[in-house]
Amino acid sequence: MAFTLEIGAAAPDFKLPATDGKTYQLADFADAKALVIFFTCNHCPYVIGSDEVTRATVEKYSSKDVQFVGINSNSKFTYADDDFDHMVTRMAEHKFPWVYLYDESQAIALAYGALRTPHFYVFDQNRKLIYSGRGVDSPRDASKIKVNDLENALDDFLAGKEISTPLTNPIGCNVKWAGKDEHWMPAEACDLVYDKDK
Repeated sequence: MAFTLEIGAAAPDFKLPATDGKTYQLADFADAKALVIFFTCNHCPYVIGSDEVTRATVEKYSSKDVQFVGINSNSKFTYADDDFDHMVTRMAEHKFPWVYLYDESQAIALAYGALRTPHFYVFDQNRKLIYSGRGVDSPRDASKIKVNDLENALDDFLAGKEISTPLTNPIGCNVKWAGKDEHWMPAEACDLVYDKDK
């Protein structure tokens, strides 16, 4: 069985606290035509380098009935800056236009098979996975971006087309797993390769 959710898989449910003081679950976003769930954090240079690109994407598609949810699953014992208090501070400072959830147990990162920060998952109105992977091809240095795979996938979906590139490898730091070396990844984690004949 693949570590990361495969195209066509259902979105795993969650119940997680957010920086706005509320607790959210999957059903809270049921009205959205598409749902983008992305694993992110506070410290990663790939996240920091592309946060404003992600903001622009959220602002572009929010009016098109697409909702965005960020989840921080990184262990605070690996990077103290990834704890909940720093999440609250970061959202207060930057006012990002997405819900920011804390997956302290890392159970949701495992359920989704999150590989890196950032790692994006796009689900259709039935909450079936239609895209997984990177947001852009140069998240650390936005000035070098040539391809925005996330927006391409959303454009295809909203136009009623098949997703032209449903799977890419996320680019970023690996998720920081509790009790493991900061560069450790699960043995089952591997490159994402799409087999359209499966």
